[in-house]
Amino acid sequence: MEVATDPLAVLSGVFGHTGFRGGQREAVEAVVAGGDAVVLLPTGAGKSSCYQVPAVMFARAGLGTTLVVSPLIALMIDQVAGLTARGIPAAALHSHQEDDERRDVIDRLLRGELAVLYISPERAVQDGFLRLIARARIALLAIDEAHCVSEWGHDFRPEYMRLRELRDVVRVPTIALTATATPRVMAEIVSSLALRQPAIVRGDFRRPNLAFEVQHHRGDEGRFVATIAALEAAGLRDRGGGRAIVYCATRKKTEAVAARLKSAGFGAAHYHAGRTALARDRAQRGFSSSKTRVLVATSAFGMGVDYPDVRVIVHFQAPGSIEAYYQEAGRASRDGEPGRCVLLFGQADLMTQRRLAELGGAGSAQRRDEALASIERYAHASACRQELLCAHFTGAQSSVTCGSCDVCVDPGAVRERTIQVREVREDRPVAVTALGAEARQLILDAVGSLRRPIGKLNLAKMLRGSKCKAMTAHGLLHLPQHGALPDASEEELVAGIEQLITERKLARRGRKYPTVALPGPRAPRTGDPRPSRRFVKTSSMTIELESYRKRMARQLKWKTYMVFQRGVIAAIDRQRPTTKEGLARIPGLGPAKIARFGDDLLAVIRRHA
Repeated sequence: MEVATDPLAVLSGVFGHTGFRGGQREAVEAVVAGGDAVVLLPTGAGKSSCYQVPAVMFARAGLGTTLVVSPLIALMIDQVAGLTARGIPAAALHSHQEDDERRDVIDRLLRGELAVLYISPERAVQDGFLRLIARARIALLAIDEAHCVSEWGHDFRPEYMRLRELRDVVRVPTIALTATATPRVMAEIVSSLALRQPAIVRGDFRRPNLAFEVQHHRGDEGRFVATIAALEAAGLRDRGGGRAIVYCATRKKTEAVAARLKSAGFGAAHYHAGRTALARDRAQRGFSSSKTRVLVATSAFGMGVDYPDVRVIVHFQAPGSIEAYYQEAGRASRDGEPGRCVLLFGQADLMTQRRLAELGGAGSAQRRDEALASIERYAHASACRQELLCAHFTGAQSSVTCGSCDVCVDPGAVRERTIQVREVREDRPVAVTALGAEARQLILDAVGSLRRPIGKLNLAKMLRGSKCKAMTAHGLLHLPQHGALPDASEEELVAGIEQLITERKLARRGRKYPTVALPGPRAPRTGDPRPSRRFVKTSSMTIELESYRKRMARQLKWKTYMVFQRGVIAAIDRQRPTTKEGLARIPGLGPAKIARFGDDLLAVIRRHA
């Protein structure tokens, strides 16, 4: 099979990307050459491009439709809308359609008008669909979320085991894609789908912009405090950009956490499979539009969603496996900006997950126990978090550390927390007691000695005598109060600081990065050469383009990013092109979008010339 179209030309001209990301080119070239492929790329690394680029190439060459097996209707609808927005003829067959709509999709398939057709695994192996597909011209079979084939995958689905029946009818190159597969699961994907000497493509699982962190908590109160602190640190009380997802193991916990966050002043909603379809849709639409900036959810939310600015992922309870954790945590900061992934772990979480697995009845007890053991090892590890996660999926160890996880930033504190956790597990609880008057005065003296406000956790570390990097960076090692309270725990000191704030003897400053200071007017800052980024002015053109983007999304019933992403607005504001040829040089604006929106964009540019 020969296809003349250049993959890079399709990637650039249709999808607006200037180059392939890690692993994508190898996957595309394998199937375009007529072979099979298994693709393991982390969440957010662009798996869909691995089959969408070949789909466009095959359709242009007159070779037929790419058939995509996908497990979620919502994901199918989003993908079809995104492709259609780029001028690619795409459709889906699913149970939410009316009979007339399904007949129209089938007619377009048989006439050879579709480049891409999405189908659920259940429908894909029905006798009627197998007879239909035998009459159509199919160029490529793509199986998304392929780890569902394996009983050792974290989301095993029996219907995936029957997809070999589809392969018997559709004898074309097959590409199986997943974001969460260990070497063992990868091997089972190849065997179960009867792939022929497939190209094995493994991407780089490192997410250098994400900081991974584990905190140990016995009860919910500490988890609530930690969750609120993480949201406050990301500025989610403000009206600025950014969102957060808080994952819980059960529906009941989801509702309780959402209610607590609302009472603490956050705009929060909750999402789980037990809610009505209308309630789930409202929660998701509110989060998509950023009207709701914190979504508390079970694992029912997330597969296929792609929000660029989720700055914090908090796991209020541990998930049932490393695979599930990394898939959910990987939804943070897909735009490349810094993001934070916090796992709040307690031994009781493992019991909760074991009970949920038993109720679900999927997979073996051995698989369940191994999965729980892996998440427990991760929670108690004292090695680089990111390196542990990467090694779990690639099977390869590396000595390169991320430099941003809690272990890399402050290994001493992690070791100390591990010792405390062991004491708790051995029924020697570490109590958080009230500080005495002398200790409270030391805290006030320390804050009075600061040249600039610092966070309460760093203040506690300083009082205990820590020598971590933050102490040097903030100039805290030489304060007279450094190490003055070595016998108090961090929890006791933080609780004492919070009490002083409540009594208004200390003040909390800042929202995005809250710090502690003495109450009263702020002293003017001097000698700080760093420019402030807090009051960066947004240009009038950017404001108008953002308004246009939202208006078009409402008219077309698309998600906002499908019109064009924020990076396109920034590039237009910088370059100020005056022709459609100039617009074509903006990354993310392909011919289809220029044809649809180009005249409007040029009119906006002229108004701000």
